Amino acid sequence: MEASEPWTGQELDVLVEEATVDAYDTEEQLMGLFTMVQENLAVPFTTTVLGVEVTVQDIDLTAGNQIVALCVRGPSRQAIGILDLPLPVPAPDGAQWIAAYRHWAP
Repeated sequence: MEASEPWTGQELDVLVEEATVDAYDTEEQLMGLFTMVQENLAVPFTTTVLGVEVTVQDIDLTAGNQIVALCVRGPSRQAIGILDLPLPVPAPDGAQWIAAYRHWAP
């Protein structure tokens, strides 16, 4: 968890538990967290990646089981791992689910 995030470890533990309550293994836990991020994160939103403003249009899960943000700037499109995505201040609605995923991720 980043120092700037307003959620405590205990709050994030509760979110992770909510997302993974019926999961039997790590892959199912990942799917539960992905579902919560995808359903609750308010997109689109704008953030800055490597000094460049981009628009996060959607969230996806890659074939390699990585949650990514689908970012757009003009005609360019790039998938950026959600663990590496800087969030804007204030964070968009639903950003606590990204924080929960970051808290859970190895």
